[in-house]
Amino acid sequence: MKPAIDYHRLAQRRQFFASSGLSLGGMAYAMLSGAGTSQAIAASREQVNPPLPGLPHFAPKAKRLIYLHMNGAPSQLDLFDYKPGLQDHYDQELPDSVRNGQRITTMTSGQSRFPVAPSKFAFKPCGQSGILMSELVPYMQEIADEITMIKSVHTEAINHDPACTFVMTGSEIPGKPSLGSWLSYGLGSESNELPAFVVFTPTFPAGSQAQALFTRMWSSGFLPTSHNGVALRGTGDPVLFIRNPPGVTGEDRRKMLDALGQLNQKTYERLGDPETQTRIAQYEMAFRMQTSVPDLTDLSSESKETLEMYGPNVEKMGTYASSAILARRLIERGTRVVQILHRGWDQHNNLPKLIKNQSEDVDQPTAALIKDLKQRGLLEDTLVVFGGEFGRTVYSQGTLTKENYGRDHHPRNFCMWMAGGGVRKGMTYGQTDDFSYNITENPVHLNDLNATILHCMGIDDRKLSYRFQGLDQRLTGVEAPTVVKEILS
Repeated sequence: MKPAIDYHRLAQRRQFFASSGLSLGGMAYAMLSGAGTSQAIAASREQVNPPLPGLPHFAPKAKRLIYLHMNGAPSQLDLFDYKPGLQDHYDQELPDSVRNGQRITTMTSGQSRFPVAPSKFAFKPCGQSGILMSELVPYMQEIADEITMIKSVHTEAINHDPACTFVMTGSEIPGKPSLGSWLSYGLGSESNELPAFVVFTPTFPAGSQAQALFTRMWSSGFLPTSHNGVALRGTGDPVLFIRNPPGVTGEDRRKMLDALGQLNQKTYERLGDPETQTRIAQYEMAFRMQTSVPDLTDLSSESKETLEMYGPNVEKMGTYASSAILARRLIERGTRVVQILHRGWDQHNNLPKLIKNQSEDVDQPTAALIKDLKQRGLLEDTLVVFGGEFGRTVYSQGTLTKENYGRDHHPRNFCMWMAGGGVRKGMTYGQTDDFSYNITENPVHLNDLNATILHCMGIDDRKLSYRFQGLDQRLTGVEAPTVVKEILS
């Protein structure tokens, strides 16, 4: 796509609202106060953030995306990639024929040995599909027949920051739009009261080894800034200044925004900067969110059974459990993309204790989210993705005992799973060698994964582009990735 198309679309939209004599926020206020005319009510139903012309490219299986990112890279060996034969290699040197001179990080390159560390956790086949899962995730074991487990995901990045940037934006170099921003840009939003793309960064268990999160993981990059992910806070008000100050009424706020809108419109007419249109739209969205966000975060309408399903932390704002149920409430209300980034999975030492704490924090809410979506008829057209930025090594970093070990970064293979719209149920795809060190069957590059996500959403990744710095930029890069059709329903 070209910026001119975006500019034309924004200009048409602003002209419509200007000619109607009533801005979107004014319509919302009039309707809430009971003073809305039939014309205002009809106009308010217009899509604030519509899809680009011609999108989706074909009928989508999924209309919305919930992306559960385990930041720091969970160990596939201890969660999903069962290697029982490793017990026979305990504390033995990783064979050169397995490592094959592959790159390792500076954190273990100075070790004199690379001792094999089998997982201390038991695995079992789950559901009718028999997908193997660790005892660390007993609740996820219950949804095995709803997911496709991909064991052969791989990436080039070996350190967290570039790897996280890559998994979210398709590039190790900062400045590119995130997956959620691309979907907001291409498909728009079904909601006029909430952003198309919402982000949660929940708390994590104390003592976990957490990497920093950077806004580039939900940034719109060179796309219009209206497609940035909106991060909802876990403490205090979900959005800063969501409430009016004492003595300021909704009508006062409306008059102020109308006046500000007029000033911005004059600036736009003088300079022609499309970002001025973005600023106007963001002010209007902020006004509407003053009503929609408090309703979103009020869980009083949820049944006792639903709240119990998500676990004891569901009503504690800022937890992973509360983020999971809010994700469901957001997509119910028309939000296109919800991204939850859960930190603390970088376990270079003391892995058995730390990964147990992390798993307990996310396991029950994650499974509850899948069950909840299914019960409400939402899973069939909602795509859920679960995974990290790379995997962990089979050899131990630092001290190795039967009860304690750590694992270094391993980009050559790791596990991710998908569920819902467009994805087959109860399937395992891809395999690794006996050391979970190399892919032996059906490799899936992260660009392939992102192309598959876009495909589920009705998008041909080759046709969703934006002209920037002389190039037609794409989420999946300049080389043609492969949509993993074998996992599609």
